[in-house]
Amino acid sequence: MNFREANHYLLSLGHETLAIKLGLRNIELLLESLGNPQKSYKSVQIAGTNGKGSTAAMLDSICRAAGIPVGLYTSPHLVSITERIKIGGHEISEDAFARFASAVRLAAEQLVVSKDLAALPTFFEHVTAIALLAFSEAGVELAILETGLGGRLDATTAVGAKTVAITPISLDHQEYLGETIVEVAAEKAAIIRPNSTAVVAPQLEAVRRVILERCRECGVIPVWTTENISEPEGNCVRTFRTEKGVYEKVRLALRGAHQLTNAATAIALAEALRLEGFEIGHDAIVEGLGSARHPGRLEAFQTFKDEAGKASVLLDGAHNPAGAEALRIYLEHARQMKNAPISIVFGAMADKQLDEMAATLFPIASRLILTQPQNLRSARVEDLRKLAEKYAPGASSEVIRESDAAIERAISTSVPNSVICVTGSLYLVGEVREWLANRYERTGKFS
Repeated sequence: MNFREANHYLLSLGHETLAIKLGLRNIELLLESLGNPQKSYKSVQIAGTNGKGSTAAMLDSICRAAGIPVGLYTSPHLVSITERIKIGGHEISEDAFARFASAVRLAAEQLVVSKDLAALPTFFEHVTAIALLAFSEAGVELAILETGLGGRLDATTAVGAKTVAITPISLDHQEYLGETIVEVAAEKAAIIRPNSTAVVAPQLEAVRRVILERCRECGVIPVWTTENISEPEGNCVRTFRTEKGVYEKVRLALRGAHQLTNAATAIALAEALRLEGFEIGHDAIVEGLGSARHPGRLEAFQTFKDEAGKASVLLDGAHNPAGAEALRIYLEHARQMKNAPISIVFGAMADKQLDEMAATLFPIASRLILTQPQNLRSARVEDLRKLAEKYAPGASSEVIRESDAAIERAISTSVPNSVICVTGSLYLVGEVREWLANRYERTGKFS
């Protein structure tokens, strides 16, 4: 298969979320048929509700600064599926992706023919196998794996990582993981296994109890990430103190106060990997945190509207109440610092907690543009308009169904030096990010 054919084949397996089938049997058989590529390197698995992707990106950056051959697997992607697989900080090429996809497809189809599997593995199981196979061929020494959904039955769990981390847990994907925070926490805490090292970010008390119980069952003493972080020492500059070291005047590349927790988790993981034999020094940790990149998460794009000024577009895939709250805090700070009006371009999935997200974000906007990502799960703009009327009755609001037209409208009608925030779903962020890159290729800049 070429890249286009590989993409078409994977999409034919069904939508990543709508066709999900939690369980490890499919991926375990698939990996076995591929020669268990995941056994040729060590792995870190990161689960949680918010921050797992940013934590993974930070740890990847730290490991590269330390000179460790590392692979990074994250999801979902914004524009191209190749974004999910990075080796040494670089996206896998389309040709390489197609080659590994062909090998995984052949192995999957043979398992069906032999009746070892009743049906082909899912989209996510295929892509996970592609990543693990690519890492093996590249000769990485460490793979950093962001859990897709949950933990207990997620495809990444089949790798059996000996170093795991759990970022802050809140309610999300209840249709798959359970209706209560305790049930969701139990699914995510299941990545902790006997003889593993478990790094755990600060949690709600109910979640903390679940994680502690899982650790007791497995005979694991959890490493709780430190909350010993200095007061601001400058723009995004903090000092982190752990039992193993002091990391002074760290300038975080990723925006937002919530990234402090993610940075502390990445530091604790780096220290745990040091005990596993990886040479990760103090300077590599500081450098890695200062150069990490995670597109679509409080990512800024500067585009010149006209000679009078420029519009600042902020892309953030906040897709649940906790993510919306972190974004609100950032936007309120930005509004106070810049004294600039905030416009929000919002589109989300219908199965998300839309009422809570709208209650958090809509009141801080002077203008709302409601749109609908090209996804079967997208919330109807008519429903979003009702939420706008409920939570932002004083704001100017309009409905523009197509995301490219929505962002074009937001920019063309913005006042100089205003902030335009695109949020509600990573699917929306991906569509807008691609449009911005194509439309402002020469004059625009992501940071």
